[in-house]
Order: sequence, then C-alpha cells, then structure tokens
Amino acid sequence: MPLATSSKPARLFASGGSQAVRLPADFRFAGEVVYVRRDLATGDVILSARAPYADFVAARNALGSLEAGFLSEPERMQRSDARDPFADITE
Repeated sequence: MPLATSSKPARLFASGGSQAVRLPADFRFAGEVVYVRRDLATGDVILSARAPYADFVAARNALGSLEAGFLSEPERMQRSDARDPFADITE
C-alpha cells in the first residue's frame, strides 16, 4: 500500500483564534472530527480519520479477556526452582 497517493496545495486561513486548512475536495474527510498529530522526526502534521492507535487498542482489548486465562494456567507459569544449566556437562 503506497504511503501517499498524491500531493496538492491546501490553503491556510485564520478561524477565530485557530489556524485552519481548507482541504482540496479529493482529500475530504467523512464526519466532523479528525485527529491531528505531529511526527516528531519530520515535524509533519498528520490528519487522520481514526484515533491514533485505535486498531491496536481495539485488538488489545479484544485479547484482554484471553490474557488472564492464558497467564493463570499453572502449567504456563515459569518454574521457580531454577536448575543449574551446566549441571549435566562433564569434562
């Protein structure tokens, strides 16, 4: 999947005490809210229709109920009686 399909100029303007961007028609978002973040490495401002990490958080939450069962199984617990890894070696 390509990172960017095209690039077009967008106009900046003041709206109250904020700065706004007038997006070209082919970059319009559905709905009334977008999420904005800044890439710390490049300084680029990124607009997204989804909340940052929304897919990750949803997947993590879906697996949360499985995690408790998986970690509570006695046979999955690490052994507390550590053995000497060199005990069977003879010279």
